[in-house]
Amino acid sequence: MSDASLWSQLAIMVSSPLMQRSLLAALLIGISAPVMGTYLVHRKLAMLGDGIGHVALTGVALGWFVGSALQLNPKDTLAFPFAVVVSLAGAVLIEVIRSRGKTSGDVALAMLFYGGIAGGVLLISLAGGTSAQLNSYLFGSIATVTWNDLWISGALTALVLLVGIGLRPALFSACNDADFATASGLPVNLLSILIAAASALTVSVSMRVVGALLVSALMIVPVAIAQIYVNSFKQTMHLAMFLGAAICLTGLTITYFYNLSPGATIVVLAIAIYGLSALGQALLLAVKKRNRLKENRAR
Repeated sequence: MSDASLWSQLAIMVSSPLMQRSLLAALLIGISAPVMGTYLVHRKLAMLGDGIGHVALTGVALGWFVGSALQLNPKDTLAFPFAVVVSLAGAVLIEVIRSRGKTSGDVALAMLFYGGIAGGVLLISLAGGTSAQLNSYLFGSIATVTWNDLWISGALTALVLLVGIGLRPALFSACNDADFATASGLPVNLLSILIAAASALTVSVSMRVVGALLVSALMIVPVAIAQIYVNSFKQTMHLAMFLGAAICLTGLTITYFYNLSPGATIVVLAIAIYGLSALGQALLLAVKKRNRLKENRAR
């Protein structure tokens, strides 16, 4: 494909109303997901996003069940609002169990995994549907995003950014050293719940693009890539936001040209960049080590 032809195809892509909505949705998610992912990685709770994603499926199915009972058309009209509410409740519950209960964090997360999937399949069956109807929420369906969805997603994204960036000093203190933060007078438990709640909002917003099963990757992988290049918490967050947006937009563009699954393409692209970055870092360190050995021998 020539340069002129490529630019022509890109112009056609961005002029399409469907792709305009899709690109905007991808941009919102690419920016917001790594913000909360930075906190989860720092707290060693990288799998929390997965757990919340599974719980959100129960919310989707519950919304479908209620919509069916109320004879709404379409039946999944309430799926997104219920997904937000249920994922928020699940995130807060897991944080309370993790911080106050006797159950360890990994066991509590496992409960979310199993209960979320099982609850979703059960409720969708009770609504007279099949588990196949959850596929668009499991794996994403960016083509179905409407302008109303974007307005809601934009508002939730703004809220996530307000919490994640606006309260960064306090949230970082709670994540980095809870005992010191408590001694400093910070409400650590409340801040921890706030991180979990903002993560739940991020998952809810991201479900339509990458799906519940892959949403955690958008929260974690850009952060993991950023950590290879920078050291500070603030720099990691900023670079991860840039990488998340770039990966989502690039992945969606690849999807447009090659007719691939958007969610899977975005995640595979992110993991490929991480793999290349990690390999490059390892090679660079090996070269530096070899040069130091040569210098020592020369002396």
